Amino acid sequence: MFSLAEKYYSILSAVNNLKLTQREIQLVAFTAIKGNISYANIRKEFCERYDSTGPTINNIISKLKKIYVLVKDGTKVKVNPTIILDFNKDITLEIKLTHG
Repeated sequence: MFSLAEKYYSILSAVNNLKLTQREIQLVAFTAIKGNISYANIRKEFCERYDSTGPTINNIISKLKKIYVLVKDGTKVKVNPTIILDFNKDITLEIKLTHG
């Protein structure tokens, strides 16, 4: 599931010229699957899984909120609902590039 989510957000980053780093993509994918990145136990799990630190997560969250990849929902930081999918299912993407 995590691998599929990372591939999806890598494609979104490339197509939309977001220039997300690998760690940023990992955080978005992880957050999409977990539902949020607000609680200490979820952040700790991310740090253990990806060999990261709390301050790194805070910096990434700040950047991703500025470009609306992550949004605040009450007290929780979540992936913007317009770009979230159910990664338990197969995904089919259609990319249409048009002339300006």
